[in-house]
Formats: sequence, structure tokens, C-alpha cells
Amino acid sequence: MRATARLLDRRRVIRDALERGTFDVVVIGGGIVGLSTAWQAARSGLRVAVVDAGDLAGATSSASTKLVHGGLRYLAMGDVKLVYENHAERRALADKVAPHLVQPVPFLVPLYEGGPHGRVKIGAGMFVYSALSKFEEGRGKLMSAKKAAAMVPALRTDGLRGVGLYYDHQMNDSRVALMVAHAAADAGTVLANHLEVVGLRDVDGRIAGVDVRDTFSGDEYGVNARAVVNATGPWVDRIREMEDPTAAPSVRLSKGAHVVISQDQPWEAALTIPLDGGRVSFAIPWEGQLLLGTTDEPFEGDPRTVRCTDDDVAQILGEAGQAVDARQLRPDAIRYQFAGLRVLPLGEGDTQHAKRETVITEGPRGLISVAGGKWTTFRRIGLDVLEKVHEALPDADIDRSDAVLPGAAHPDSVARVLRASTPDLPDDVVAHLARHYGTYAHELATLMAADHSLAERIHPDGPDVWAQVVYAATDEWAFDVDDVVRRRTTVEVRGLATSEIRAEVAKRLAATPVPQFSDHRRAWRGRRARRRQVAGA
Repeated sequence: MRATARLLDRRRVIRDALERGTFDVVVIGGGIVGLSTAWQAARSGLRVAVVDAGDLAGATSSASTKLVHGGLRYLAMGDVKLVYENHAERRALADKVAPHLVQPVPFLVPLYEGGPHGRVKIGAGMFVYSALSKFEEGRGKLMSAKKAAAMVPALRTDGLRGVGLYYDHQMNDSRVALMVAHAAADAGTVLANHLEVVGLRDVDGRIAGVDVRDTFSGDEYGVNARAVVNATGPWVDRIREMEDPTAAPSVRLSKGAHVVISQDQPWEAALTIPLDGGRVSFAIPWEGQLLLGTTDEPFEGDPRTVRCTDDDVAQILGEAGQAVDARQLRPDAIRYQFAGLRVLPLGEGDTQHAKRETVITEGPRGLISVAGGKWTTFRRIGLDVLEKVHEALPDADIDRSDAVLPGAAHPDSVARVLRASTPDLPDDVVAHLARHYGTYAHELATLMAADHSLAERIHPDGPDVWAQVVYAATDEWAFDVDDVVRRRTTVEVRGLATSEIRAEVAKRLAATPVPQFSDHRRAWRGRRARRRQVAGA
């Protein structure tokens, strides 16, 4: 009961913040599109709230292929403009906006006898793709099988006729989304996860807020707003039907499944494996493991039921096996599997060849709905949605200037300071914290200095430490165990979330202090300031 009471007290803090006055914008959906929209709106001087029935980035936004990329496959589809725009955004994220979260990775395209592409076509594609990125990372080219095998020890070399080389970037999508949440909160946004929208408020025939239900306490209450944005991804049509029960479907869904397996030897590059029909499969070194996928199949039904099935696993391993040695693809090497849903505009043809475009609409009572788009261009999507909001709120001035995400710094620089301040912290833990938190890692160091037990690993085989759990609860909107082990840390994706660890995480969440101020983010800021004072003492 004590833990339940503590949790309910934390939820009441959120309710107090949401019921105070009228917001300029309420965003339904705490995925990357909703968070980006909130960030752009808040930094433009609007009072913003985000509500989500689950966790921040709890669905599609944490189920991607973890790429920040131009989209080599879109080049093959002839969408040169999209590839160019993606490259520009990719470079901005890696160089300035989020250098702590977005890392460069060379990609190899193996060409086998009887495969769908020849050397000339791939060589030309590598060059054009690199040219569209202004050769920032280097010139795409063809390379020998011997050099490729040195970069990817598990590369299957029998029948290998050549290998293309190009460059892209990768990320931990959950951590990027959380840093966008930090940015939105620092600009004044109230963020409320585990808060389901059960209705839309109406004033004189116009949408004027949302009615919500707290999934922990069961409390129902209203949140008033001048404009409401529906950024719920796979649920976008369900919210549209709240505004207009006769609304026709606007999107279709495509399921993308992935498998994470342990890595026998380190890889220096990722693989893009061409498949028949124009698809590709990826094998990417990620979080010290290998990320394999993805599938692309039509999905119907409740988005909450999407899962990576046995058939998905068999397909993913089979496609990876076209270029990866079978000894690396053992079923017992699987550590984690997941699936998400792409939101695609309605149209003819299969989902594999559907355009990955963003569609923004306004309903009959003013509900602004956004669907689709690519992870790489989240900043631009947020601005595009804000432009639509601006039509309803013309008194707002949109801030279109570039802004960096919180914690932005080169991870090597962060790691150097961490090593000096916490010399007993193992190198892999230092690197892990620097890459996932940037300069915010120093706040974790302050926690560990105050309580040395927080520097202990959550699991001996992973780099996550207990300070991350405390920080997740006090500063990163974590309320249940899955929030922590799946999205605030990498415990689950490494296959390390044992029942004992989950129980300990639950215990620590229950012990989280209740914020002292009515505005929960202001309380967290105050706690952060106190930590800095302690660190400087």
C-alpha cells in the first residue's frame, strides 16, 4: 500500500499541472512526432501539454531499425528529393543537434551470384548516395570481398562477387525521444504519460481540449486547450473518430519486426542485404549486439497486439542468412525481439513500396491530425505540424531557428570528464553513459557520488547502472518497470531483465520521492539544481 500511495501522489502532481488554466496546445501522443511538435511549439512561446496512454516513445518510436539515414532504398525507388532532405537532417543531427546520441556507421552492401543487383548498378548507387550527402563521411564505392570480411567477420563469402560501401548513422531511438522530451520540458511543456484520452472537449462546435483517464489511479478529468494535435501514430484514426464518428480511414499500417542477437565478434560495419522485390534487410551492430530486420507486412487489428512472431523470427534470420554466416544466427543467440507499426497513407500497391510521407489534416471541428513520416526528419515534421497549428493560433510566432538537444556534446568529451570525476567507473559504463545521456551523464555521476551503490551494474553482463533507475524516476517520467528496463536503460534489449532485476526496479520506483512543487517538471529542475550544488561543494 505504501508504494501505491507514493505512486498515486506522483500522479496527482501531474493532474495538478494539467488542470491549471488553459493550454495553447495539447498534443495527444508522446512518440517522436508528438514530442517534436511539443518541443517546437514550446520553444515558440506556446503553453503545451503532451498526454499519452502508454509511455513516452512506448510504441512505434522505440521499435524502429535505430537508423538516422538518407534511405538508400528510397533512392532505388527514385525519390531523390526525399533522400537529399534526409541526408541534410542526418548531418545536422550528428554534427550539431545530437552528437551524443547519433553515431556514424559504415554500411556494406554484399553482392552475390544470382542476387538482384549487379556491381555497376550498386557502384553507381553508392556514388549518387554519397553525392547527395555531399560526401561528408566519404565517397561511396565498391570494395573487395577480402576487405569487407575484415570489417564484418561473420560475412558469408561464398559466391560473393563484390561489396558496396556507403555511410549512414544510428541511434538508440528511445534515448533520442527522451532527450526531445527533455527539450520540450525545459521549454515549459507538461509531459504526462500513462494518461489515456477518452474524449474530446467541445466549445461552440470546436475542439477545446481533451478528457483523460489516468491508467494508474483511474481518475478522469479534463485538460483545456486552444488547439489539439492528434499525433497518435497507429491510433490516429481512432482519435479522428472521436471528433467525427463518420470519418473514413486515412492510413494503413505496416508491421516491422526485428530481432536482437548476441555478437560473437565485433563488427566494424553494418550490412544492407538486398532482397528480391526491392526490399533490403539489415544486420547492424547496436548496443554491443546485432540488430536484424526488418519485415514489411500489412497489419490489421489492435495496434496494442503487435508482436514479433515465430514466423517473423524465421523470416528475419533467413533473410540475414543470405549474407551472414549461419553460426552467428543461432536461435539460442536471440536476446530480444520486437515489432512496431509504420503509419502509411492510404494508396494502391503493397506497403513495401508505399511512400514514407507525412500527412497533416484538420478535421471538421479543428482537430489537427498528423500521420506518417520518418524518424530521421522528426524536427522538420514537428515544424510542419506547428505551421498547421499556427493557422489556428495566428498570434504565435514560430521559432524556426536551430536548437540542439539537451546534453549535446561529443561523447568522447563527456567520457573524458566522467573518467576524471568517477575514476572507479568501468570504461564500458563510462562510454555507455556518455553515448546515451551526453552532458546529462554528469548528473548521474552526482547521484553515484552521493550513493556509491548506485554505481553498481544492474546486471553484471551489461553497462547500465542503478543510478539510471533513480534518474529515470526523478527526471525522465518513468512510472513502471517497463518504462525503465525497455526505454530508459538497455537492460531489456540485452536480454538481462530477470525477474529479480524487475522486482528490484519496482522497489526503487516505489521509493521515489514525491516532487515538492505543484509543477512536476519545476520540481525535477529544483532537484537537479540541488544536485549541482552538492557536486560543486
